[in-house]
Amino acid sequence: MLPELRDILFLDIETVSAVEDFGLLDERIQSLWSRKAANLRRDGDLTDGELYLDRAAIFAEFGKIICICVGKFVDGENGALTLRTKAYYGDDEKTLLLEFKAMLERLSVSGRLCAHNGKEFDFPYLSRRMLINGVVLPGLLDLAGKKPWEVPHYDTMDMWKFGDYKHFTSLDLLAAVFNIPSSKEGGIDGSQVNRVYYVDKDLEKIKDYCLRDVAVLAQLFLKLRGIPLEQELIVQVS
Repeated sequence: MLPELRDILFLDIETVSAVEDFGLLDERIQSLWSRKAANLRRDGDLTDGELYLDRAAIFAEFGKIICICVGKFVDGENGALTLRTKAYYGDDEKTLLLEFKAMLERLSVSGRLCAHNGKEFDFPYLSRRMLINGVVLPGLLDLAGKKPWEVPHYDTMDMWKFGDYKHFTSLDLLAAVFNIPSSKEGGIDGSQVNRVYYVDKDLEKIKDYCLRDVAVLAQLFLKLRGIPLEQELIVQVS
C-alpha cells in the first residue's frame, strides 16, 4: 500500500433537524430560525415549520449529527487493498461525538481527514456540534483561524474543482462519472435522512447508507489521485 494512504481517515456524516417538529423548539430558537427562513424562502415557498424540516439539518446551529462513518485503507490478504470501516451512530449526539473524538486522538499525529465537501460542511459541522455539546476539540478538528492552505485535510470536491469555484459537484455525480457503484442503491439519499430518522425511525438504514458513502468517497479519492486498484476494493465493517 502506498505510504500516502496509510494516515488518511475517510469520513462522512449524516445530520437531521435538532427536533422532530418546529413546534418543539423553544421560542428563542423558533424566532431565530424564522429569521433565517426569511432568507431561505422563495416566493410561494414553504412555511417556517416546513422549511425547518427541509433545511435545518444542514445548519449546525439548528441540526444535530446522528451518524459518523469512517474508513481507513489497510493491507488485506494477498496484498489486496482493503477499506476498514466503522460507524459511530445513535440518538445521543454527545456520546457518539465523544466516541469519535477518542478514535481521532488515537490516530497518528500526521493523520489527515478526507470528506466530500468536507472543508465547507463535514469538518466545520463536526467542530461546531462538539463545541455546542461541550466537547473539547481534538487537534485534527481545531481549525479555527487557520488559513485555507494551513488546513491539512483532503476534500474530494475541492480536488475536483482545480481552482474552479462556480458550482457544487455531488459525490453521486462524480461516482457516476468515474463508474463507481452508487451509495444510493439502498433506497435512500441525503434528502430523505430526516424522514427516515424521525418518521421511519430506521437509524440502521441511515448508518448503512453512510457507510456506503465512505466506500464511494475512498474509491473516488483513488481515482482523483490516479492510484489504480489492482483488484476490486474489499470493504470490511468493524
